[in-house]
Amino acid sequence: MLITNDEDELREALTFTDSVIPERISADPEIVENGLAKLVLSIIELVRRLLEKQALRRMDAGNLTEEEIERLGTALMKLEEKMDEMKRLFGLTDDDLNLSLGPIRTLE
Repeated sequence: MLITNDEDELREALTFTDSVIPERISADPEIVENGLAKLVLSIIELVRRLLEKQALRRMDAGNLTEEEIERLGTALMKLEEKMDEMKRLFGLTDDDLNLSLGPIRTLE
């Protein structure tokens, strides 16, 4: 539990960040580029999944016309294809883009 007056308990609850944050940042251009690509693609993947879930909710609720459903489906497919292309370009996998939210859970 994070709501506490005990400083030691709070510090212990927040220690999951220690293993996520590196002690030193590498200046190797290839590593920096790949790390930046991983970060950007992870955020895009998060947004893509949220958009997909929202589209499904709207479809289930009957708030979309057939044309809107078709356009959403096409847009989401194109975005997924572009994501696959970018992952291949930077040598990343789906697991690389699965954001770890610490003790809460992963993006999945």
